[in-house]
Amino acid sequence: MSSTLIRNARIFDGSKNPSYIGDLRIQDGKVETISLTPLSPLPEEKIIDATGLWLTPGFIDFHTHYDAEIEVSPDLSESLRHGVTTISLGSCSLSLAVGDPVDLADMFSRVEAIPRKNVLEILEKTKNWNSAKEYKQHLNGLALGPNVTSFAGHSAIRAHVMGLERSLTKGERATQAELKQMNDHLEEALNEGFMGMSINTLVWDKMDGSRFRSRPLPSTFAPWSEYQFLNKTLRRRGKIFQGVPNVSTKINLLMFLWEAFGVFAKPLKTTIISMMDVKYDPGLYKLLGVIGRIANKIFRADFRYQSLPEPFDLYADGMDVVVFEEFGAGAAANHIEDELERKTLMKDPKYRSWFKKQWTNWFLPRVFHRDFRETKIVESPNPSLLGKSIEQVAKERGVHSVTAFLDLVAEYGNSIRWYTVMANHRTEPLRKIVSHPDILIGFSDAGAHLRGMAHYNFPLRMMKLVKDAEKEKDPFMNMETAVYRLTGEIADWFGIDAGYIKQGKRADLVLIDPNKLDDSLAEDVEAPMPFMGDFKRWVRRNDSTVKQVFVNGKLAFENGKPSEGLGKEKGYGKFLESQIGI
Repeated sequence: MSSTLIRNARIFDGSKNPSYIGDLRIQDGKVETISLTPLSPLPEEKIIDATGLWLTPGFIDFHTHYDAEIEVSPDLSESLRHGVTTISLGSCSLSLAVGDPVDLADMFSRVEAIPRKNVLEILEKTKNWNSAKEYKQHLNGLALGPNVTSFAGHSAIRAHVMGLERSLTKGERATQAELKQMNDHLEEALNEGFMGMSINTLVWDKMDGSRFRSRPLPSTFAPWSEYQFLNKTLRRRGKIFQGVPNVSTKINLLMFLWEAFGVFAKPLKTTIISMMDVKYDPGLYKLLGVIGRIANKIFRADFRYQSLPEPFDLYADGMDVVVFEEFGAGAAANHIEDELERKTLMKDPKYRSWFKKQWTNWFLPRVFHRDFRETKIVESPNPSLLGKSIEQVAKERGVHSVTAFLDLVAEYGNSIRWYTVMANHRTEPLRKIVSHPDILIGFSDAGAHLRGMAHYNFPLRMMKLVKDAEKEKDPFMNMETAVYRLTGEIADWFGIDAGYIKQGKRADLVLIDPNKLDDSLAEDVEAPMPFMGDFKRWVRRNDSTVKQVFVNGKLAFENGKPSEGLGKEKGYGKFLESQIGI
């Protein structure tokens, strides 16, 4: 048996119990012993001196879009290097468990801002399954880095049963036989340990490809009665209903709440994105917090928002970013695949007038602040633009900020790269959000929006948020609770065997240097993705913060370096079955 002794670490066990200094032995993949007194080394045992370091359970990221990447890079090192030892697939109605490769690539790519050609190539090369059972077997056959959980994606199931065209046609309803087929797929997924079903009602999320380009996803075409039919199964079995609400209408949120209520029926475990302190509406997070409290306390719901413990910032290459999908003129530009053709559109007077009218209309539903003062140009063929906001460029040129933006995109296309912060920009509201009882810490979208978002290390940034408050002598949460919110709380709610350090349990562990929970967590890196040619994604790396990461007792990362067998050998992660409702 291989054995590792971690000595003199401050141990956070994943509960809210006080942390303590102790020794821990890993043997045969499990936590063999935890002791407050020093343990004697075994013969040939590897010893790690963890004096001054924190030992926590592996973190859980329950909202990723690694569904395609895991097929060619199952180590998922951009999450694992930060101590994330369990991830979830199948979010936002998108899953690869069932469906045709071309259909799935069209559904997945534009929504998640992943090049379609790469997604399609991956699926056409690897997909030899077409059921939840076969998909689970396939995942367990990969040399997984972290553990994997999954939702059943409603868009994928609906398109598979109805055919993609019918599933994307307004007014086309599933027949009773087709509803039964969808439910059969859902039942099979739940039998295989999937955590529940994900849906998407946000019409801003669009199809890729040429056949049905720019139509919303199949899930958005379903009447609410279709969700209710499938939710009967989720409710009966105690499984989870994960959703993306349609922010264009407040009624939609009420429908999610109605499903979650436990007054008139058994409560349905429901989670949606997202509670954030958005710039355009500084009071929204307070309203959402009150709504969550009323739902859970008065109407006995089991309802959770998903929330990030860090600024929600993004980069954009020209107009190639998801926020432009929220209004017609922006979506029309992103409908055009060819960059030269899109540049031509930017010069069209009628289009420019339409774009400006919509951009400046404060009554249209929105999430993005649409304030060019809040931008910063970070890459440009013209060096004189670097570091300036688009508003500054407009003033220098004596034009409206919208005119300046469209001029820049018309001239430089995706070569003009700019940065902005969309939400969670204020410290005090962010502290209130991550302390709220009706949220789960997550929604990283890891593996998606490769050029635009980088929330892979959100657990470390949660710990920094708490540590900074303690340093300022203005604590709002102790570190034990912070670790619990990142581990045990999530594991309990999703019903998976993870999130705790316990004797006899699988050793998914992270050793952290608390002195390195600093500003390095926000430093930007553009990292190559070898399996996608010359493509680079935006990430953040803080390799001095996380000293070691163990999955199933095996050392996966050490000081930012992956182990030799990671992504090549089995024995690290596996598919974790949800135990709730069984």
